[in-house]
Amino acid sequence: MHRLNLLLREHPWLTDLPLYLVLLVPPGLTDRPDYQPVSVQLAFSLCLVLPLLWRRRHPFGAAAVIMAVAWAQYFAMVWGSDWHRTDLVVAVALYTLVVQGRRRQAALLTSVGLVLAVTWSLTWFRELPQGWYLLVVSVVAEAAIAWLLGEFIRARRDYVEEFERRAALAESERAALARAAVAEERTHIARELHDVVAHAISVIVVNAEGAKLMRHNDPSAVDRTLDTVSRTGRAALGELRRLLEVLHDDETTRGPQPSLAELTELVARAGAGRSAIALDIVGDPEDLPASAALQTYRIVQESLTNVIKHAAPDAGARVGIDFGLPGRARVVRIEVVNDAGARSAGSGLPSSGHGLAGMRQRVALFHGTLDAGPGRDGGFVVRAMLPITSDEGAA
Repeated sequence: MHRLNLLLREHPWLTDLPLYLVLLVPPGLTDRPDYQPVSVQLAFSLCLVLPLLWRRRHPFGAAAVIMAVAWAQYFAMVWGSDWHRTDLVVAVALYTLVVQGRRRQAALLTSVGLVLAVTWSLTWFRELPQGWYLLVVSVVAEAAIAWLLGEFIRARRDYVEEFERRAALAESERAALARAAVAEERTHIARELHDVVAHAISVIVVNAEGAKLMRHNDPSAVDRTLDTVSRTGRAALGELRRLLEVLHDDETTRGPQPSLAELTELVARAGAGRSAIALDIVGDPEDLPASAALQTYRIVQESLTNVIKHAAPDAGARVGIDFGLPGRARVVRIEVVNDAGARSAGSGLPSSGHGLAGMRQRVALFHGTLDAGPGRDGGFVVRAMLPITSDEGAA
C-alpha cells in the first residue's frame, strides 16, 4: 500500500483513468436522427475528455478548451438533448480550478457554463416549460458540489502540508537539540579527560624529580621510579588520544572528579525514597585507567538518573559492573536494569535521548558498545562495554 500511495502521488493521472474511460465513450453513442454521425460524436468526445489529462498542470487552459468544445457541440447539435456528459466534464474542470485556489477562474467557468446550460435548455425544452428549469437547477447543484468538494480537498491538503511542515520542523529541532546535547557532553568529557591527563603528567614530573634526587643514594629506587614514569606516560598517551577526539572548553571552574569508590554512595543516594537498588561488582578495579573508571561512574550515574526521572517510584533496579581481568583483552561491562514497577503500566524510560547520546559519546571513547532499550517486563535496560587495550594501564 505504501508503494501504491507513492506511485499515485508521483503519477496522479493514474487515479483519473477510470474517469477517463467512463467519460470518453458516450453511453448514447448511436446513430440517431437528432444526433450527428457516430464518427463526429466520437471526435467531440475525445476533444471534450482529453484536456482533462492536462488539468493539473494547466487547469485554466484545460477548462477553456472543455468549455469551447461544449459550446461547439451545442451549435453543431452533436448529442441532441444529452447534456449530462458535458456537465460532468465541466464539473471536473471546475473542481480542479478550486483545488488549485483559482477561484476567480472557477467563477468565470461557472458563469459561462450556466449561460450554456440555460441556452441549451431553452432550445430543447420549449414544449416543456419546467424542463429548462430542472436542467439549470441540476447544473447549479453539480457546480456547487464540485466547488465544495474542491474547497474540502484543498483545505485537507493545506492541513496535511502544514502538518508535515511542522513535523519536519519539530524533527529538525529535535536533531538540533540532540546535537547540542552531544556537543555539551563531549565538552564535559573533554574537561574530565583533561583533568586525568593533567594528573598523569603531575605524577610523571614528581617521579622524575624524585629519581633525579635518588640517583646517587639508591639506584634501585630510580629504576622503580622510572617504571612508574613509563607506565604513567603510556596511560597519559592513551588518554590524550581520546582527548583529541572530543571538543575542549577553556572553562576551568569544576569540582573534583568522582571515583569508583563512590559508586556505593551513588547507588545509595539513587535508591533513597524508592525501592532499593542492588549493586553487584565483579572483579578488581585496580590498574584500571582513570578515564575508564570515570566513564564507568558517569554511565552508571546517567542511567540511575533516568531511573529516578522516568521509572515508577516502586520500580526496582540493579547495577552490575564487571571490571574484567587485567590483560590485553580486558573489558569493563556495565549493566543497569530497572523493572516497570507495580504502579506503572509498562513505563520504561521515555527519555528524550540526550542522556543516551551522552553515554554513547563516553562509550565511543573506548570504541565500545552501548545497548539501551525496553526490557522484557516493561522496564528499561542499559548495557555498555568498554574495551581496555594493553597500553592503557593505570599509573
